[in-house]
Amino acid sequence: LSSPSGLTHESHKKDVEQVYLRCSEGSIEWMYPTGALIVNLRPNTSPASYKHLTVCIKPFKDSAGANIYLEKTGELKLLVRDGDRSPSKVYCFGYDQGGLFVEATPQQDISRKITGFQYELMSKGIASDLHTVSAPCRPCSDTEVLLAVCTSDFVIRGSIRDVTNEAEEQESIIHVGVNKLYRQKSKVFQLTGESGNWRGEIKTLLKCGVRPGDGDFLFTGRMHFGEARLGCAPRFKDFQRMYKEAKDKGLNPCEIGPD
Repeated sequence: LSSPSGLTHESHKKDVEQVYLRCSEGSIEWMYPTGALIVNLRPNTSPASYKHLTVCIKPFKDSAGANIYLEKTGELKLLVRDGDRSPSKVYCFGYDQGGLFVEATPQQDISRKITGFQYELMSKGIASDLHTVSAPCRPCSDTEVLLAVCTSDFVIRGSIRDVTNEAEEQESIIHVGVNKLYRQKSKVFQLTGESGNWRGEIKTLLKCGVRPGDGDFLFTGRMHFGEARLGCAPRFKDFQRMYKEAKDKGLNPCEIGPD
């Protein structure tokens, strides 16, 4: 978390401050913005791998007081306009496309403004999984399911207890009851109540039309800005079939107990 403040140089409204971030994910919170910030993302990886990285930013819901640009060799491309209230919108670009230039907009009272956003650095392959443009709601093929089991941040067998639709954010929240936890990167799925049941929430696009239904599913997906995002989710009996067929042929990319 980086939290610069504009009040430290309010008399120099054209000041440009440099911020260097080494973490692969985190957040920037610019209090009382004046002048501009250049945000330098310098992950602790080899510079040769930079071309394979994607940067995603997600503005805070109440972020205000500055425009956010993508800057490369002095040219600015507007990413987020001050006052844009698109809930949960995520902006992604290739690491080699430039850096972030955050410029304060003229304000009568900067003490009421805080500009902020979360950021994540990830490989381009993972980013394309999360933001697939072509067909985000289509069912996964057998090969895609088997690969998702090996590479996803979470893999669980569970049922859909309920679905909450959030029209403003164009998202659905799937409330999942977990029957078996194969893997989770973050503690999204936890034991709840005295009954000792595992439960958690997974988000997906509203347009995918997810509804409560009977039976178990194999839920896979990735963590994105602290939230579980749905990837492949076949019915569990279908996953058992495709896993057995692949194993019999020696083609399953990794071992997992499907029962």
